[in-house]
Amino acid sequence: MASAHLLLVEDDPDIGFELREALLGHGFGVAWAATAAEAETLVAQRTPELILLDLGLPDRDGVALCRALRTQAPTTVIVVLTARTEEFEVVVALDAGADDYLTKPFRLTELFARLRAHLRRQAVAAETVPALAVGDVRVDPHARRAWVGETELSLRPKEFDLLHMLLDHAGEVVSREALMASVWDEHWFGSTKTLDVHVSALRRKLTEHGENPLRITTLRNHGYRYERER
Repeated sequence: MASAHLLLVEDDPDIGFELREALLGHGFGVAWAATAAEAETLVAQRTPELILLDLGLPDRDGVALCRALRTQAPTTVIVVLTARTEEFEVVVALDAGADDYLTKPFRLTELFARLRAHLRRQAVAAETVPALAVGDVRVDPHARRAWVGETELSLRPKEFDLLHMLLDHAGEVVSREALMASVWDEHWFGSTKTLDVHVSALRRKLTEHGENPLRITTLRNHGYRYERER
């Protein structure tokens, strides 16, 4: 797990050097990009398992780069590092394709806990699990592919994991805590706003491909339920 290849996108030389040394010390393979253009070039050369993305870059808006990297590396986990504390800015980053975020300043212990959690989820997702189908929606967990009818969905890693868990418990209420523990990590700490953003994006993608917008029901203060019939 600790041998994963990681791309660090950070333009501040002091912060970048400190993070790179810390990551190398924990056994990660690290490529460091100081600009958006360099980041896209490095991803084209080798797709990383993880990307740490600072939003404040000199040559391009970080959110726009996040969206581009998500297209370029659809299965890579993207963790945004940002000094922006306004909730709507975090939501925009998550909606652009980020899987997680950390607000600066952050503790290295928290960063490494998050990275280990994401890598554990990737390892579990790689295991062979039976395919699931509810109505016109089906998922193949082993191939990490999902369809509505014959149309394949383009899902981010966490969107796929959410859909898989909701389908696996179709007709049942799945609590927010259970979704966070399963899709992110049982030791997750921090805001659960990321869950709402990912569910919203998943609902939108299903609707775009002909699914009923009420297929995923929100139960306020409880969680979500994937309806078998709507």
